[in-house]
Amino acid sequence: MDVGRLFAPWVILLASTVAACGGPSTPEGSEPPAARAADVPAQERAPRTVDELVPRDGAWFGASIDWSSDTLADYAERLGHAPAVAVTFYDLPMSEQQRTWLDEAVAQARETGSMLLVTLEPRSGLASVTDPVVEELAALMHGYNEGGTPVFLRFAHEMNGSWYPWGQQPQAYVAAFRRVATAVHRAAPGTAMVWAPNYGGGYPFSGGQHEARPGTADARALDTDRDGRVTQADDPYAPYWPGPRYVDWVGMSIYHWGAVYPWGENEVPEAGKFTDLLRGTYAGVAGDERDVPDFYAVYGEGQRLPVAVTETGALYAPGRGGVEELAIKEAWWRQVFAADHATDLPWVKMITWFEWRKDEPEVGGVVDWTVTRGPVGERFRTELPAWLRYAEDPTAP
Repeated sequence: MDVGRLFAPWVILLASTVAACGGPSTPEGSEPPAARAADVPAQERAPRTVDELVPRDGAWFGASIDWSSDTLADYAERLGHAPAVAVTFYDLPMSEQQRTWLDEAVAQARETGSMLLVTLEPRSGLASVTDPVVEELAALMHGYNEGGTPVFLRFAHEMNGSWYPWGQQPQAYVAAFRRVATAVHRAAPGTAMVWAPNYGGGYPFSGGQHEARPGTADARALDTDRDGRVTQADDPYAPYWPGPRYVDWVGMSIYHWGAVYPWGENEVPEAGKFTDLLRGTYAGVAGDERDVPDFYAVYGEGQRLPVAVTETGALYAPGRGGVEELAIKEAWWRQVFAADHATDLPWVKMITWFEWRKDEPEVGGVVDWTVTRGPVGERFRTELPAWLRYAEDPTAP
């Protein structure tokens, strides 16, 4: 979820998002992603490598906070733990103000021992991601890594959607991602590249400002079944895949927006929804089948890459009636942090919660996504599983 924006309504009409969680077990017949850090104190080690940014077991717990009114220290006090990962959003190229904000986020992360998940949005289009911009970015990440802050770099997320200026341009997107990854890998060994498309339910998200127009080279590239049209039958992920050489983590944001469209009603998530969304088997309460690839199996287990649930949360709209807040959020986090994920979803290695209360245009009012305040926070803290890893854990890099 972009701060200030949610997924476009035409996306959510067909798919409310969910979250995932991970555990320490090994998938049958394969080896899970695992850190290869030396067993020495973090402060005595050289700048970390991307291999070291994978927890030895369990999954990193992260948070996307409202940086304008919250701090990582305050969040850690409410939660009882410093989050292993903190999520931020900036344009690319960055403005001077955004560069200052990022520096401040890095300073807070150093105080809590957290890592950063930096989301970069090329709002002027992919053509603005020039070589000088990329080299400056790589140097910036190098400086942060040298100062002791690892970074997960989520570049141009939801690129398969039709609502961002970088959306549905597979060839230009892949070229830009590779350009960024090459520079970052060369200059900043403690920065991991995160590839994060939007959940494929509702693809190709027709009606968006930036959808691929029929007859264009982009539309032809997206027509994976070669029937002359871009439809739900086409693969919503494969045309945008940069290749394993350029990707260190794969990720997806998974939310519970509600059980029935239109959103804004306070509804308990359906059983199994979180895993179904991650694995492409979600059919919704109407039972309508959707042909969505298994993101976890194809890009996590299949590519042998750690999976990040880059954002998650459950919709609660104050004053709207319906189910009470605790029932909705508790039902969701019990899916997200279920014990059986240790065996069923062991490649999920990061889960970050969207800790915001904000106005959402898609529902025409305020949505409270938070889980660390009041009675909800008291219950949330007691139900966090032991396999989550925080900034202060000995398994942290």
